[in-house]
Amino acid sequence: MTEPEISSVSPFFIVHDGVAALSFYRDQLGFDITYREPADDPFFGIVRRGGAMIMLKSVGVAPLPNYKREPAARWDAYLYVPDPDALAAEFASRNVKFSEPLKDTHDGLRGFELKDADGYVLFFGRPRS
Repeated sequence: MTEPEISSVSPFFIVHDGVAALSFYRDQLGFDITYREPADDPFFGIVRRGGAMIMLKSVGVAPLPNYKREPAARWDAYLYVPDPDALAAEFASRNVKFSEPLKDTHDGLRGFELKDADGYVLFFGRPRS
């Protein structure tokens, strides 16, 4: 019997402001907004770039990124990127601020970190080969 495929997973982030969160992902990181509700002043939205999707929702409580709970576990999402050097250059051309620059990490990865508009830490990278 063939095992059913799971093709992706999407983090779900609580945000302060749906409009600001959607704008950050679209304008700074080049994601497409694939869904927003309501359309004129969204409290919920989905952004997508390639196979990566992130759900964002404003529910009236403060966001709580992982690093605020446990500094040693600072990533809220790992986004696999075959060429992190090229993506870092693209983001730098848009003046995106990195919280950790492009580098080879001590745990065998190559990539970089940034914080989104609500402080969630995203790692873009891949295992070093």
